[in-house]
Amino acid sequence: MATYIVLLGPPGVGKGTQAVVLAQATSLVHISSGDLFRVNIKNQTELGKLAKSYMDKGELVPDDVTIAMIRDRISQPDCKAGVIFDGFPRTPKQAQALEKMLGELGGHVDVVPYITADEQVLIERTGGRWSCRAQGHVYHEKFNPPKEAGVCDVDGSVLYQRDDDKKETVANRIHVYFEQTMPLVDYYHKAGKLIEIDGAKSMEQVTSDLLAALKK
Repeated sequence: MATYIVLLGPPGVGKGTQAVVLAQATSLVHISSGDLFRVNIKNQTELGKLAKSYMDKGELVPDDVTIAMIRDRISQPDCKAGVIFDGFPRTPKQAQALEKMLGELGGHVDVVPYITADEQVLIERTGGRWSCRAQGHVYHEKFNPPKEAGVCDVDGSVLYQRDDDKKETVANRIHVYFEQTMPLVDYYHKAGKLIEIDGAKSMEQVTSDLLAALKK
């Protein structure tokens, strides 16, 4: 029987990285909703064109379009053993739609690892990124600083901080995430599927904790 995992976690907690590692360790397919949107738009599929029509107007893509993209992707042969969902669902309504969809395939969401960390840890991790102007090499003022402050090690160009990497912007993104995601966290908690994982630990330890949670 297929295994379906929903991975939750705020910006800066390393969720995307862990999703890739988990997919390799479990042989499940990693489906990132953001990547799925980009692929459909790039390939100009009917769903991609529809999604883009909303995005071009600055509107949110309706649930039924997002769900149709997910349905199309999980029905493909490589998803037969199961899927790790990353970025979907975002609301209890989407979670209910996902359960219905998986039910049609004879499955259901098995477990929902929720990687979390203190807000200050998340701001420190995400809010210290700097990029070089020439080729976009990325540095972090604490975890991966350049040899010379403000200068790229590789090409010597000036480092700058993108608006979405500034600490005040990051703090707002994290606040919005927790505010919007709490109903979904509560939904899966009540369903008995939520497992909290301490995302403040090292990347390797978080991976180990996730794999242990999946085995249970």
